[in-house]
Amino acid sequence: MMSLLNKLQNMLDQTRVADFLGPLCLRLYLAPVFWVAGNNKLNGFDNIVQWFGNSDWGLGLPAPYLMAVLATATEVVGAVLLLFGVGVRWVSVPLMITMLVAIFMVHWENGWQAVADAQSPWPPEDIADAGQRLDFAKSILQEHGNYDWLTASGNFVISNNGIEWGVTYLLMLLMLFFSGAGRYVSADYWIKIFFASSTRD
Repeated sequence: MMSLLNKLQNMLDQTRVADFLGPLCLRLYLAPVFWVAGNNKLNGFDNIVQWFGNSDWGLGLPAPYLMAVLATATEVVGAVLLLFGVGVRWVSVPLMITMLVAIFMVHWENGWQAVADAQSPWPPEDIADAGQRLDFAKSILQEHGNYDWLTASGNFVISNNGIEWGVTYLLMLLMLFFSGAGRYVSADYWIKIFFASSTRD
């Protein structure tokens, strides 16, 4: 039995030849997420500055213009660096900080769920009301709209705007912080190879 388990473990260990695929997939997933988020801030920059600074309906951050510049630059530049695998461990840190700010200052009060769903873990307290509002909205659209066309690309949902996606991105960045950009398909890997060979010469 132990011999069989050892053989199976050895077969499993052979898959490590492709362990670079994990960090690559994380980078390719996160790069467009941050690119879109950064460009949305860039395109509505004045509104972002106001939202960052206003304590009544915004985040009430100090130096809102500077904070908006830092957040936007972190996401846009971070997306490019993640895509090409440049300085991935370094850029993961400011990106994780932006996620922590988003989690605790924007989404925390809404609980866990990004989309209100009674079947998902940790539903909000008003999940029954959310379901009723969604059913009511669907009935209006079915009666007065072209419902098949409206739902052709997906079903309607109620956004709960919780921390779920922010935490997911944070954990993905944490993995990249510890693993790095991965072998072969990253600039970091080849830069390291170049400098390692240079020090031997």
